[in-house]
Amino acid sequence: MYILGIETSCDETGVAVYHSERGLIAHSLYSQVLMHSEYGGVVPELASRDHIRKLVPLIKQCLSDGQVKTTDIAGIAYTAGPGLMGALLVGAATARSLAWTWRVPAIAVHHMEGHLLAPMLEPNPPRYPFVALLISGGHTMLVQVENIGRYTLLGESLDDAAGEAFDKTAKMLELGYPGGPKLAELAKRGKERFDFPRPMTDRPGLDFSFSGLKTFTLNTLNNTDKTDQDKADIAYAFQKATAETLTIKCKRAIRQTGLKTLVIAGGVSANQAIRAHLQEMARQQKVQLYFPRLDFCTDNGAMIAYAGCQRLLAGQQEDLQIFARPRWPIEELLSV
Repeated sequence: MYILGIETSCDETGVAVYHSERGLIAHSLYSQVLMHSEYGGVVPELASRDHIRKLVPLIKQCLSDGQVKTTDIAGIAYTAGPGLMGALLVGAATARSLAWTWRVPAIAVHHMEGHLLAPMLEPNPPRYPFVALLISGGHTMLVQVENIGRYTLLGESLDDAAGEAFDKTAKMLELGYPGGPKLAELAKRGKERFDFPRPMTDRPGLDFSFSGLKTFTLNTLNNTDKTDQDKADIAYAFQKATAETLTIKCKRAIRQTGLKTLVIAGGVSANQAIRAHLQEMARQQKVQLYFPRLDFCTDNGAMIAYAGCQRLLAGQQEDLQIFARPRWPIEELLSV
């Protein structure tokens, strides 16, 4: 069956068509980065209005690209949270309206479950069970995954997530928006000069905290002349400390659970330095490591279509209501 996926949780409008047997048929994505860069970050009201403008044309484009008729669609999956409330409501209202018109079911999908399952879109997907590190703009968490909907939260960020720390550090370095990719680019010119802490690695547990690392970065910056090389060296040290912190925690999670499969997903998983550290750890620990392709690291409709398809195939049904939750703990999801 064909499933239409809609993603509008923040600043990217994503649409995809997924087939339960043939896999991904087509996907389209529109990024609002240029619009928000003028303001140095995401403006929620502007994000919502832009989703309204772009969503329906993207749906038409995606159906056309996949040569799929509206009568072929058997269900619609949409991101219901977590995310910006206004942005979520655009996708939810559109999905529910189309589902009512086309007389098909609609299913609310958890944004982080979409990221978690993104590697399943690859030709050689991971097998359950596995440990997943989810690192997006607002979330950093380690999850033990037994199957779809059967998740055990092992650890999460207690304050700033890794992606937030990247963006805030980039702002300190006056790099503009989006900060994460620009900081990673600047770090390529950095040298091994500063030694930054690896937060919460000197104590047991799998929780994360990047607020202190951000403060340490600011203090270091204020003790330099703030030259271009100073900033590059600080970017390098910050990125290395973050990558090593994530790697140490993943190694602990693997040992704690006894699982030998590790999935890394979310926007920050596109960072090449973080990937390199995790790949080396996986090699040493003889762990199978999976990343989604770079196109599916950031928010996209394909991961939502896949997650919704699996839940609809399992027989999950929902009432006719527009459902959106800006905060939605992943452990509250129903198992299938």
